[in-house]
Amino acid sequence: MKNTLITFVLILMSHFAIAQDKILTKTGQIIFEASVPSFEEVKATNKLSACVLNTKTGDIASVAMIKSFKFKSSLMQEHFNENYIESDKYPKAIFKGKIENFDASKLTSQKQEFIINGTIELHGKSKNISVVAKISKNENTTNIVSNFTLNTDDFNIDLPFLISSKVSKKVQVNLDYKLL
Repeated sequence: MKNTLITFVLILMSHFAIAQDKILTKTGQIIFEASVPSFEEVKATNKLSACVLNTKTGDIASVAMIKSFKFKSSLMQEHFNENYIESDKYPKAIFKGKIENFDASKLTSQKQEFIINGTIELHGKSKNISVVAKISKNENTTNIVSNFTLNTDDFNIDLPFLISSKVSKKVQVNLDYKLL
């Protein structure tokens, strides 16, 4: 699985013009939560998401291996991978986009809001999205954080009737990337 992630990052990097114009991470964090009140928490964390940013153009791409999402409950993780997201058939989530009005030379330690437009591919379906991200720079590290919502219906992720009242179709996604 790690070799697949590294290969994908290298492919993404090849789409960018000059090596010194891109920064990346292979240890970005994505947390998603689809909990509903009064039921068990439905939350997972992936600390192995890769992201590449072209600092000249604002082009950005990221990939997360689905099986790298970890739940508190191993049974919940098994059901997520086998029954809902079908991670053997759809092993990764991919985002490709562009940061509007991005100028890396103007980044400071103060978080600035940017709009990122792009396409997310998940569970074999693609959807255009636009999200707000806060971007800052401390020394050699560019930080990107974002919080947004995805709808399971947009990706044909079916929740069986028995659990549909226990899992939200509106999934809160939080990402935190530290690119070097």
